[in-house]
Amino acid sequence: MRNFARIPLCRPPPGKRLSRGAHLGGKHPFRLNKANINTLSNFLDVLEFEEGKEDETEYRRIDDLSKYIEVIKLRDNPINQSKYYGYNFENEENFFHPNGELKNLPEQVRQNEGERVKEYLHVPPFVLAKLCEYAFKEILFFLNKKHLKQLSNILNDGESSKNDKYVAMTLIKNAVISAEQNLPGCQDTGTAIILGKKDEGILTTYEHKYLNLGVYNAYRNNNFRYSQLSPLSMFSEANTKNNLPCQIEIYSSVRGGKALGGATYTTSSAPTTSTTYTTSSAPTTSTTYTTSNAYTASNETTTCTASGGPAPKYELIFIAKGGGSANKTFLFQQTKSILNEDKLYDFLLDKIKEIGTSACPPYHLAVVIGGLSAEMNLKMVKLASCRYLDSLKKQGGGYGKAFRDIKSEQIILEKAQGLGIGAQFGGKYFVHDVRVIRLPRHSASCPIGIGVSCSADRQIKCVINRQGVFMEALEHEPIKYLPEITYKDLKRVGGMAAHTGGMAALPGGDQQGENQSGEGLPGEGGVPINLNQPMGSILKCLSEHPVSTLLLLTGKLIVARDTAHKRIVDDFVLNGIPIPEYFKKFPIYYAGPAKTPDNYASGSFGPTTAGRMDAYAEVLMKNEASLISLAKGNRSSVVRNACRKYHGFYLGSIGGPGAILAKKNIKKVEVIDFAELGMEAVHLIDVVDFPAFIVIDDKGNDFYNQWIPS
Repeated sequence: MRNFARIPLCRPPPGKRLSRGAHLGGKHPFRLNKANINTLSNFLDVLEFEEGKEDETEYRRIDDLSKYIEVIKLRDNPINQSKYYGYNFENEENFFHPNGELKNLPEQVRQNEGERVKEYLHVPPFVLAKLCEYAFKEILFFLNKKHLKQLSNILNDGESSKNDKYVAMTLIKNAVISAEQNLPGCQDTGTAIILGKKDEGILTTYEHKYLNLGVYNAYRNNNFRYSQLSPLSMFSEANTKNNLPCQIEIYSSVRGGKALGGATYTTSSAPTTSTTYTTSSAPTTSTTYTTSNAYTASNETTTCTASGGPAPKYELIFIAKGGGSANKTFLFQQTKSILNEDKLYDFLLDKIKEIGTSACPPYHLAVVIGGLSAEMNLKMVKLASCRYLDSLKKQGGGYGKAFRDIKSEQIILEKAQGLGIGAQFGGKYFVHDVRVIRLPRHSASCPIGIGVSCSADRQIKCVINRQGVFMEALEHEPIKYLPEITYKDLKRVGGMAAHTGGMAALPGGDQQGENQSGEGLPGEGGVPINLNQPMGSILKCLSEHPVSTLLLLTGKLIVARDTAHKRIVDDFVLNGIPIPEYFKKFPIYYAGPAKTPDNYASGSFGPTTAGRMDAYAEVLMKNEASLISLAKGNRSSVVRNACRKYHGFYLGSIGGPGAILAKKNIKKVEVIDFAELGMEAVHLIDVVDFPAFIVIDDKGNDFYNQWIPS
């Protein structure tokens, strides 16, 4: 952009002063001050990444899809007698006068200066469908290497509480079982979200249709849960039974593809089944793709050199966003007054604390300050929580660019880790890391967005370019992140962890040879509770132990969540239909299973967010139902008061490890009511040594209230 793309500055007529505000639409015409101008190109994209750091991700090349990517050469001249096609649109002076007025353009300006040819990258839509299917299978069975490393670091951090280590070890072991590709790591396999950005030189068709097909096949062909509800009316819904619809957003790249130059890539079949692709996109920058032959890869060593010219790419992020973490996305409409160091950080800490533990920490926390609109702010929250914005420039400027504030990230990280909430049950690791993004804003607005990626952390980046189809390399061998120790090596602590105010310590016994094999959920040292006895007897046993006590539950549980609770309570309150006896006879586990694999008793079956059932607690407990509930996360004062009034208990289970619970602790599952609700039906399950903590007791003591007042 040269002349037109400038900020016009008002200049008053000779001998007159420009009245205040005249530049906003006064009677004086705009004139260009050529001595002090900014070009429009500086404002094209709010997101500007550090040079050479657009992508530091490790990728795997998918050979069985890469073979379909082809360069198409098309004549640049139109076949028909076009009126304006032949202009050189790169030069805006062809179309605009210096004052911004559109020139009088003649028709029939087609240029026939020889046979010009333009290259495009053709991406057949079936490639997008298969890439989408592969991607969702990857993220629902495997975790990111950096995320696993952070979990491993918790085990080695001397400042971690015993409960931090308990949760981290459990989540790594859960990843080991999930990597067997039978049970997804979490039972909530999420809403499928696909974000794409493509350069102008990408040719493809029917993208949304084929991406939908990819989601459909991924959820149909694997043991994933169908979680999407279609509105039949304002107040009635039905499960779509295929996890569709999905959210798809495809954007055009603001800046076209970079010149590829003499890019090269090398394929080799090393003993470690890994391949390295090196792409040099400029004399001073390079991007390295490290790949493993997970799908179909070459067995020969090949070196290719791409020709110079345009190198368009198609970038995609596939996200499986669970309801728990999605529900902890917040927007706060603030003003300029919040932009004060002490005030801003205190505000953020209060709001971060309110996130609580319902979304399964340790979290990847994202904070976005500013934005040209509310939706822009929340879009950046999502991208930041996926670490897509990690390579943004680190300082601001005069052109409205977003930047990443490293100083604020460190301040917020230290404050969040000092809250004491820890990885669900007290300690340091409430968050793994923090991303803080500062955006431009309207002078009257200052939106602040906060969001998290939970302990499942499910997203994957993919790139399609003339070298092929590339997918981010997730960790297929998570067992390597387990320590070479047993739980005997972690000191046993009784009662509350004094230095953190945390929960009764990580079980330290190892009577059954618990080691790095990833077998079983750590639970030795907990208090065994027999659920196959009258409710009064169970309540009496629980009453003997303080909040924070680790329990090992064996016996029968009723499983019910939102829709079942609403039906039962509505039928009782509105229609006088008695509360089912099973709600009085057994403890209630808030959960909804994924599909059950062959030869398994259950699909992934971790707890759902307890707080969503708080509205029903008073009615149920008053009528001697749901006196013991089991789920994840903190609850409101309504539940605490009901437990004190009606002598009930709320037990907390670790949020996230749905696979290991299904494989090791749940022995039988049957649907007993509301079968038409699918995963929201009422189930009766048999469990063995199911780990849970006393969070709220019959005296009204609330374990979480010391950090998260309700």
